[in-house]
Amino acid sequence: MQFLAAFIMKGRMQAMTVASSLALFSLLFPPISIVSSASLALVTLRRGAGEGMYVLVCSCLAAGILSLLLLGNYQYSLMYGLAFWLPVWLISIVLREGRHLVVAIEIAVLLGVAAVFSIYSFQEHPAQFWRQVLEFMIQPMLSGQSDAAVEQIHQSADTLAHYMTGVAAAGSVCGLLLGLFLARWWQAALFNPGGFRSEFLALRAHMPFTLVTLALMAVAWLSPEGIAEFCWNVLLVAFVLYVFVGTAVLHAAFANSKGGRFMVPFLYITLMLVPHVTAVVVLCGLSDTWLDLRNKFKPNGA
Repeated sequence: MQFLAAFIMKGRMQAMTVASSLALFSLLFPPISIVSSASLALVTLRRGAGEGMYVLVCSCLAAGILSLLLLGNYQYSLMYGLAFWLPVWLISIVLREGRHLVVAIEIAVLLGVAAVFSIYSFQEHPAQFWRQVLEFMIQPMLSGQSDAAVEQIHQSADTLAHYMTGVAAAGSVCGLLLGLFLARWWQAALFNPGGFRSEFLALRAHMPFTLVTLALMAVAWLSPEGIAEFCWNVLLVAFVLYVFVGTAVLHAAFANSKGGRFMVPFLYITLMLVPHVTAVVVLCGLSDTWLDLRNKFKPNGA
């Protein structure tokens, strides 16, 4: 991966080639979009907003030409530029100028919250749209199932439809931040070895952000169904911040333990394979705002 970062930093043409080509490959394997966004973020972090915008615009043009030749349309490149490259360019500027990773994460979360607001502003009942999407997606699962199982699947889809706006926005924010993290790791590997590790492990949410999150949780619990649904969709996006903060807290705690060499990889494997653990991670991220858990987990004399 460091080889790819070094190749991107050789010049504009190299950065545009990586960004635009990987954008098209992400149609076949969506996680590649993280690397595509990271290439733009790396240029922005290292060389500034102007250079990043130049690469963004030219990459959109290059992706548009490739898309037109291979797929017969150019709309994909425009959508990709607006949905992925433009937000990662914005938060890369925030990180470059402010030098605080948590502020960049909070800005990304606010962009996701703005997306939820926009959807609810233009769509009176987003759950109806998501229910249609989910019904289409679960059709292959229904063949050969008993009537009871089919009914249970439909009920689960109906419940999930009410929160899919937040799930989709949170997923987009996670992808955006993973691209930023990869770019920051590349930058550290090339110019400041070990810098990203210390920056990530120091993550801690700001008190006002956490207070607003807790207030929104209270409103969600106490409000009528319609308002509660909207609040929970916003909270799903806000929880992205605490997932990363909580992960940093647990990483620091396990790294300081005797078996840290094995416990840290175990942490990330568990996060990927056991989704329910995310609730514990969010709780760690929220409570760290007051408790400063990293210092409590430090071994004596550290």
